[in-house]
Amino acid sequence: MNASEFRRRGKEMVDYVANYMEGIEGRQVYPDVEPGYLRPLIPAAAPQEPDTFEDIINDVEKIIMPGGSASEATLVALLAARTKVIHRLQAASPELTQAAIMEKLVAYSSDQAHSSVERAGLIGGVKLKAIPSDGNFAMRASALQEALERDKADGLIPFFMVATLGTTTCCSFDNLLEVGPICNKEDMWLHVDAAYAGSAFICPEFRHLLNGVEFADSFNFNPHKWLLVNFDCSAMWVKKRTDLTGAFRLDPTYLKHSHQDSGLITDYRHWQIPLGRRFRSLKMWFVFRMYGVKGLQAYIRKHVQLSHEFESLVRQDPRFEICVEVILGLVCFRLKGSNKVNEALLQRINSAKKIHLVPCHLRDKFVLRFAICSRTVESAHVQRAWEHIKELAADVLRAERE
Repeated sequence: MNASEFRRRGKEMVDYVANYMEGIEGRQVYPDVEPGYLRPLIPAAAPQEPDTFEDIINDVEKIIMPGGSASEATLVALLAARTKVIHRLQAASPELTQAAIMEKLVAYSSDQAHSSVERAGLIGGVKLKAIPSDGNFAMRASALQEALERDKADGLIPFFMVATLGTTTCCSFDNLLEVGPICNKEDMWLHVDAAYAGSAFICPEFRHLLNGVEFADSFNFNPHKWLLVNFDCSAMWVKKRTDLTGAFRLDPTYLKHSHQDSGLITDYRHWQIPLGRRFRSLKMWFVFRMYGVKGLQAYIRKHVQLSHEFESLVRQDPRFEICVEVILGLVCFRLKGSNKVNEALLQRINSAKKIHLVPCHLRDKFVLRFAICSRTVESAHVQRAWEHIKELAADVLRAERE
């Protein structure tokens, strides 16, 4: 493809993307395809001669389009905390082996934490225990302290804790002002996972949810979740960079360079699991420049306002209930009654393919989650979605009576 054709095809792709955005309301939110649908529709081998660009784009629209990392930050923090506690214990007791320490290490998170926390424990080879959350699905000091005392009495070594701000299930917030001082007193690494909710802290009115963050050793949020940055983009802060570099620093000769000890650059290969990294900050820089702080604040505030609009609609219908306080852009709701009737409602909603909901369990309740997350969502979409849900709910309740 020469420069002239590249210019022409580039303009065609801009038109394709713009047409997609303009016509997105006419597309299903979920595809009518099954896993493996693509296999018989495409050749088993690459063509011997190049296809035309027109044929490729036609196949994209006809075949491909019907089908439709916060996790690493938690793992990096856990591995750094593990290295730090091993070094500390071995400095005090040189006879202790790494294996002897490892088998006693224990980490903690709320029972509402994301599954990536459990995976970090598995990869890190340490025990991970879930602390029961309170009535608002938040971790509190009393439950954490009780677990620590019990585990220390059993000879275990608490070393790491993940607190979540804005849980995946219901957007609950662990109490950093309570659990933070405990972690500092016990010399435990406190990692704060704000993958979703972190974007909201660009607005001053939501920053009280951050109270206690000064106790944290590390913090992460995902701009790709709610700050208009394309996937993937996860931002991580660490209180002491040497805690990370102490865990990940390797310096073979072929990677050395003249600036590495100059103090002029930050060599991120010593901060992470991969050696290389993509230029993710560039796309974030473009978003910041094109929206500005005020534009990003307006975007977040609009979504929060729309979530409260949906909450108000739910509360006006006596057949439904709100399951947890609505704080940001997520509304957890359900039909009053059995889990079975709510499972039936979800099945009808997602089968209709006008909107798509992902459920969760809050204690023993099956709950529907309405998430405001599209850049182009408006009040009319919320109203239309609620009318659709009400119609399907009436069908489900009628079928149950019969």
